[in-house]
This record gives sequence, C-alpha cells and structure tokens, in this order.
Amino acid sequence: MVERRARHTARVLSRLGLQEVGRAAGRFRKRSGRLSERTVEQQRAVAIRQALEQLGPLYVKIGQILSTRPDFVPDHVRDELALLTDQATVRPFSEFVPALEEELGADWRRAFDSFDTDRPLGAASLAQVYRATRRDGTPCVVKIQRPGSYGAVLGDMTVLRRLTRVVGRVAPDFAEVVDLEAMLDVVFRAMRDELDFTREAANMKDARKAAKEFRTIKVPKALLATPQVLVQTMADGEAAHRFRADALSRKQRKKMAKEFVAYMFKGFFVERTFHADPHPGNVLIGPDGRAHVIDWGMVGRIDRSVSAAMLGTMVGLAYNDGPALAQSWIRMGSATPWSDVAGFTADIARFVPHVANASLADLNFGVALTSVLAYSTNRRIQTSPNISVLGKAVANMEGTVRHIHPGLKLSDSIRDVLQDILLDMARDTTSPEQLAQYGLHALHLLTHGPGQGTGVLSDVANRQLTLHNRTRLSEKRAREAAFALAMLALGRRHGPT
Repeated sequence: MVERRARHTARVLSRLGLQEVGRAAGRFRKRSGRLSERTVEQQRAVAIRQALEQLGPLYVKIGQILSTRPDFVPDHVRDELALLTDQATVRPFSEFVPALEEELGADWRRAFDSFDTDRPLGAASLAQVYRATRRDGTPCVVKIQRPGSYGAVLGDMTVLRRLTRVVGRVAPDFAEVVDLEAMLDVVFRAMRDELDFTREAANMKDARKAAKEFRTIKVPKALLATPQVLVQTMADGEAAHRFRADALSRKQRKKMAKEFVAYMFKGFFVERTFHADPHPGNVLIGPDGRAHVIDWGMVGRIDRSVSAAMLGTMVGLAYNDGPALAQSWIRMGSATPWSDVAGFTADIARFVPHVANASLADLNFGVALTSVLAYSTNRRIQTSPNISVLGKAVANMEGTVRHIHPGLKLSDSIRDVLQDILLDMARDTTSPEQLAQYGLHALHLLTHGPGQGTGVLSDVANRQLTLHNRTRLSEKRAREAAFALAMLALGRRHGPT
C-alpha cells in the first residue's frame, strides 16, 4: 500500500510540475500578450488545490492547515486552499455493504426499522453518512467508512514522513524554525481517530460531558460503534453556512455564538481536548436555537503548558497587550539561537492595537493569529507544532461564528469566560494528581540537585567546565562571558575574600 500511494503521489506531483513548466513556456512564447502575474498565480494556486484533492483525504487536511500558515504559504495560495473541503463524489451504497456485514453481521438490516440507501446525507473523503431509524423508533445517522480509505491514509502518512525528512536535510535552516516532522505528527495523531469510529465515539462521549453546562450546545450520542461503522443520534438542523439569520432572533444567535466560543475555549484551556475541525458544515443549527456539533473524528490534544501559553496569547490580543502576547507565543514554542526576540516583541506591540476590540464583521481573528505566526517565523522563533491544529481550530471556529452572529467580538468572549477558565485551571493545578507530581518533582530536586550543583562547581574549580554556545557573540566576548560565569560560580562557592 505504501509503495502504491508513493507512486500515486509521484504521478500527481509530476502532473503539477508539468503544468507549471507549461505555464512558463507559454508565457515565454507569448511575451507580447502574456498573462498578468496575478492570473498566473491564480492558475498555480488552483492547480495546487486540485492536486491535493486528487491526492486524497490526508492531503486535503494538510492543505486546510496550510491555509492558516502565512509564514511559508503565499497569500494567493492560502486563499485557494481555504476552499478545500472533505466533500467527495457519492459512491453507490452497494460498495458500503461489505463493511456493514463485516461489522454488524450479515443480518445488519434487522437492527434498523428503516434505512435510506438511495441518497446519503453527506459524502466525505473518509465516509458516507445515511439516515436511518432503529428498531426502537430512534431516528439515527449511520456513518460508514469508505472502502480502502484506512490503508490509503496510513500509506500517505508514511510517504509524507519520508518527504519531510528530505526537506529537513535539504533546508536545515527552515527545519530549525518550522519542525515539519513534528507538525505532521500532531496532524496525524489528530486524524487517527477518524480512521477508527470507536475512538470517535469515545471523543463524542467526552464532548457531551463538556457540553452539559451550555444550554445551546449539543453533541450527538453514539449508539453503536465499530472501527468502520458509527451509529449516532440524529442532529436536527441546518449547517451554519446554510443557516438563515432570520430563522432565529438576534438574541438567540448572539447567545448561541457566545456559548459556542466558550465551549471551544473550554476545550482549548480546560479539557485540553478540542474539536479540531469545527467548520460551519460541522455545526448544525436547529430550529430550537441549539447548535449541534458533529463529526468528532479529528480531535486535537495539547498539554498544560501549551494550553496556558495559548491562553496568554489570546488574552494578550483581547487586552491589547503586545509584549504579553509575544512572551506567551514564545513559551508556546521556543527561541532559537538566531531568534530576534526583541524584534518580534516590537512587531507584536505595533500589530496588536490594530486588532484589539474588533468584531468578526471588521476583522478575521484567525488571520490575526496567523499574522503573529508570520512575524514569529520571520524573526526565527520556532513555533510549537501544535499551532497547526490549534490555528485550524480557531480559524474554523471563527468562520462558524461569523455565520451565526458576525457582530460578536472574540475579545469580549475571552473576557466573559476568562474568570471561569482561570478557576478551572486553578482547580486542576491543585488536584491530588497534580500535587503528587509537584511532590515527585521536589523530591527529585532534593535528591539530585545538590549533587549536580556540587559537580558543576567542582568542574569550575578544576577548570574543566566547557561552555557550548550557539550565539552570535565573537570568540573574545564568548571567552569573557565564560570567565565571568566561572568567577561568579567560584565566588559563590568560596564566599567573599
């Protein structure tokens, strides 16, 4: 499967390369009436999007994420990649029957009172979805994995890992700032749940618990789950991008939008597990004023430190605090030996006042975050690989809210939920499990710290301390810094003379 996917990838990329050569040759032959540079760029962007769609579902996801990365994708290409969707050609129901028989048995129809096989509710790159009714009369949705998609995605993952290793060798400076291999690993982990519907069902269960405190947010319930078949309760409503604003009052839409943002923020900062693809098609607006969040296959997971740094970034935007935003962003990644931290802080200090307090109608908040990403990469600051999935989730969340209530200010939403988030984070920090970790860490410092410190001072005294540095200091200044450090350490060991 891997070699077959590699050959398929090579064929598609070869066609893309030939198209580019053809455009260049055509422009050279017709200099007098050549196309404008903008037209050529647009043709190139369309060709890239079409190539990703031909390559398959994994590449579509990668393309969607690249649409949020202005640090190494040109704007005209990002705009085109934003048009990528998981919609796919409808396949005949007969192709999905083997999966139903394998997972539910040859008599799978006995589990349903009715099953609409004529037309699917949706056709995505990894699955098709059908309307049905269970024997007990419960309306439900049946999601069935497309034949061959599991092996194709795993094969593509292997091919992409090989490509990123080549990029790392060819462009080491770029890899120092943008760790493509780590970024892809985060994306692959987020996508693996889409390949096994039992994992998606577990995600839905956790998401339902998190949604209990919100009156307008609902998550379907998984009724039956196998690796290839998922049966869940029916989510009644229209996709957010097809939702008519006059179907609900302004008050209802505003409340729903605020609660949806608060729900996503809870995932980012409290649960640290969040819907990684909350685009408008995955949020169904019901006539009762509730938003049903569906398709929990792609879920992002981050640790406590990244979550806290991301919160600091959002708060910095909301409170017009550029330096605080810059510091939080650096904590979310890391400074390289070539980073210009002061320059990055100055960039953000100039940028933030122009985006603070803007509504979605006035400003794309997701674009604001991606602008920060561009500044950090230009200043050679390594970004966290998690920012790819986080940025996609924030951009999609904003796109959905824009359809529900474009007058909402995300900065106001952050202020509204900040106190609750901080309380939840404080409770998590003082949990028995976390206190046990603090105790173990303190014990480690007590048992190992003195010995390590004594060893360092002994090395200094015996002139065996070696300093490895990757700074831009001249050799003379480096020696002076090393000498000053040694004198300081000796002074602390022997005391004043």
